[in-house]
Amino acid sequence: MADAAEEPAEGATAPSDSNNTTPSASPSRSKLGKVDVLLKAAGDAPIMKKKKWVVDPGKRVGWIIDFIKRYIKCEPSESLFLYVNQSFCPSPDTEVGVLYNCFGSDGKLVLHYCKSQAWG
Repeated sequence: MADAAEEPAEGATAPSDSNNTTPSASPSRSKLGKVDVLLKAAGDAPIMKKKKWVVDPGKRVGWIIDFIKRYIKCEPSESLFLYVNQSFCPSPDTEVGVLYNCFGSDGKLVLHYCKSQAWG
C-alpha cells in the first residue's frame, strides 16, 4: 500500500515499511510471498478508487487501518473499523498473513472498512 498522496498504478505493490515489518511464522503464502487484499467500503465510509492491494504478509492490521485512514483522508480523531467476513474486527496487532491463511478465499483476503460499527 502506498501513501494517499502517491496513488500507485493498478497492480503496484505496497512499499516496505521498515518500522513495522515483522516476518510471519506462517509457511503458506500467495505465490510471490505477498497477500492480495481487497478493501471494500461499508456503511458511511468513502469508497476507495483502488480496491485491490498487494500487502506483505508480515504487516499488521493496524498498519492497514492507518493506511486506509490516510487514503480516505480521515480526521485523526475519527475511528475506522475493519471487518473480516463482515462479522468481526481483527486485533490491530494481527498479521495479514495469519488472517489470509485462516479467512482468505479465491486467492485474496476481503476486508470491509467503515467509520462506524457495522458488524460484530
